[in-house]
Amino acid sequence: MTSAAETTAEVRRALARLRSAAGVPLSFGGEVVDGKRLRMTELLGNTTTSLLGLVVAEGKGLGGRAIGVRKPVVLPDYYTSDAISHHFDRAVKAEGVRSVMAVPVIVHRTVRAVLYGAVREHVRFGDRSVTAMVEVARDLEQELAVRAEVRRRLELLAPEPEAAPTGKPAELEALRESHAELRRIAAAIADPELRSRIDAVCQSLTGDPVRGPSLSARELDVLEGAAAGQTNADIAAALGLGPETVKSYLRNAMRKLDAKTRLQAVNAARRANLLP
Repeated sequence: MTSAAETTAEVRRALARLRSAAGVPLSFGGEVVDGKRLRMTELLGNTTTSLLGLVVAEGKGLGGRAIGVRKPVVLPDYYTSDAISHHFDRAVKAEGVRSVMAVPVIVHRTVRAVLYGAVREHVRFGDRSVTAMVEVARDLEQELAVRAEVRRRLELLAPEPEAAPTGKPAELEALRESHAELRRIAAAIADPELRSRIDAVCQSLTGDPVRGPSLSARELDVLEGAAAGQTNADIAAALGLGPETVKSYLRNAMRKLDAKTRLQAVNAARRANLLP
């Protein structure tokens, strides 16, 4: 599970993207606690703070309905809609919201956040705006899922790194699979601080590096794929790179490790404690 601070920061970034992508002047939202209670913590484009701090329970208001039905809810006219309860009319009216859409963010079957896009006049959201808001929510779902998986693996693997080099064959293979998965996750993360933490744990799983060549993160990512028996095309797809780029990273790693084949490079990297 991602921390509350991480979720709040990701929601804030998603709302900024939502305003731009959907062309709405106002976006707001927050984390959903226990899959049922939304805490409104983020406002962008607001003129008042009337919405800030609201706690929206499942089934209450627009956000509560989105949590309950677990799908986007669009209201061209908030005030005349009979599709929702009107528990928060005073706060909504104070901000001048008229047309609004709420999109739940669902990770592992649990609603983790709700994103709103709103306009201060009566409009009908076009397909482009609706699609853009849903896509932003889907991107946030993926980001939160990745962060949750990273935290789970960090907590699982970090306490006992010393067991990695001397484990039994089955344990060593499991370690190598976890190490490879962590590197694949790291390759998909833009946050440099989180990537650095993952790199540090990956290093702890292999032991102290032997004095010798230093490989870049991407060279290690590509070599990790080669160690798992992946083709260049498989590695390219997993890392979001082009096949020629993968070849270039692999050639660089082989040159640094003084290896003539992929297998020699993998074995040399393991002897240098660069791979488990």
